Amino acid sequence: MELTGTHTLNAPAETIWAMLMNPETLAKVTPGISRLELESEGVYKAIAEVKIGPVAGKFEGKAEVANAVAPESFTLRVVQNSKIGNVNADINMTLKPLSDSQTELSFDGKADMSGLLARTGNRVMSGVASTLTKQFFKNFEDELSTAG
Repeated sequence: MELTGTHTLNAPAETIWAMLMNPETLAKVTPGISRLELESEGVYKAIAEVKIGPVAGKFEGKAEVANAVAPESFTLRVVQNSKIGNVNADINMTLKPLSDSQTELSFDGKADMSGLLARTGNRVMSGVASTLTKQFFKNFEDELSTAG
């Protein structure tokens, strides 16, 4: 499943970068994340519980920040396992300053799914991914407004 999109955030790239690299902030703004623990430099143990429509499960695995070029780009590698299937994703994240106070965050990647997740169908899973992405950016904007 392809994962692509862009979103403009009202903060400088350095602020966005700092928030994305902070596990506490990331756990707070990412839908479904119940725990995000630093295991080693750039590698986190991630536990998520997701329920949207027919898709529900507790996922455990790792999230890794790779190829980091502050405050411009990084690759997010996610490996999550659950009883309803597994997800492996590589997502390239790019921060592009639009002005001193606005940054465009774009993402482009692919998620491979197995088990029930894969059998659920690309259309349903694309809808779930879209809903989670919208919720992430809304939470991120809320966090920016309270942090500022």
